[in-house]
Amino acid sequence: MEVVAVIGASNDSSRYAYKAMEMLKDYGHRAIPVHPRETEVLGQKVVNKLGDLAGEKIDTITVYVNPAISDKYEKEMIAVHPKRVIFNPGAENPKLENALKASGIAVENACTLVLLRTSQF
Repeated sequence: MEVVAVIGASNDSSRYAYKAMEMLKDYGHRAIPVHPRETEVLGQKVVNKLGDLAGEKIDTITVYVNPAISDKYEKEMIAVHPKRVIFNPGAENPKLENALKASGIAVENACTLVLLRTSQF
């Protein structure tokens, strides 16, 4: 079981971040929703700031926000220091990817849903 922070988690069931929260749970992972304004996603309390997870073991951060938003998470991602960060389609951010790699964090441009379904997560 991995601990996965989902940046951009949403209560909108049509959004991929919502589907990722569901599927991560279905596959036995602990998914932590991260969103600045949501309070609860799929019955789980939302973490409003990624930095609030500092000190907690986070295996993966999966990103579902555009680069203008994810840029704001750079310091917090580095502080949380997950093993890897997955940038889902549409969330790719080369500048942030380079900063994470320079801090020793693995980066993947992939779809979390596909990785789970194909046993590559």
